[in-house]
Amino acid sequence: MSSAAPIVLEVTGLTKSYRSAGEEIAVLRGVNLDVTAGERVALTGESGSGKSTLLHLIAGLDAADRGDIRLDDAHVTGLNDAGRAALRRDRLGLVFQQFNLIPSLNVADNLAFQARIAGLHDAAWQTELIERLGLGNLLKRYPEQLSGGQQQRVAIGRALATKPLLLLADEPTGNLDEATADGVLALTRDLVARTGCGFLMVTHSARLAATLDRQVTLHAGLIT
Repeated sequence: MSSAAPIVLEVTGLTKSYRSAGEEIAVLRGVNLDVTAGERVALTGESGSGKSTLLHLIAGLDAADRGDIRLDDAHVTGLNDAGRAALRRDRLGLVFQQFNLIPSLNVADNLAFQARIAGLHDAAWQTELIERLGLGNLLKRYPEQLSGGQQQRVAIGRALATKPLLLLADEPTGNLDEATADGVLALTRDLVARTGCGFLMVTHSARLAATLDRQVTLHAGLIT
């Protein structure tokens, strides 16, 4: 019998509050969440429930009040700014609703950007990504010359170019029509399976959430 897949993300007792108009508002009240290698998890919840906040904390883009975030053997909550930046560069893939491509770089250079900075550029893997994402005839184009679906495919390829431990996606299909969203997410699921990384996606779409391996809901600051 094969052993269980290793845990790539472990969130324990995570809390986060913000102060607004002199009042402290608790967004996360003790979140616990695990994601294993190769697992594709949908994070759902009503607007304002803290889904994006949780992703930002996992990515080290914000600091938790209490609790622990472990990415494989790294304690994200114990890292300084430079350490968290290195973690994002080397071990995380990030995909947002806004594509965040570099406008002065063409598709080929956008795809390779993170991997080259991390010293993890793999020409054979990039060639496979280009083929799987259907970007072969777009490599010399710039972001402004691409459709929304094409830009999001480039963003996904860039995020996966380092073969990260974990891919985090915040409403990655929110700006796409339904058919394009389905195609982009299907490609993402397949590539995640190909790399064996964990995948945590924030979505408001019950239909898209149902295509992943597991769904968890953030409600009243807790995972249910």
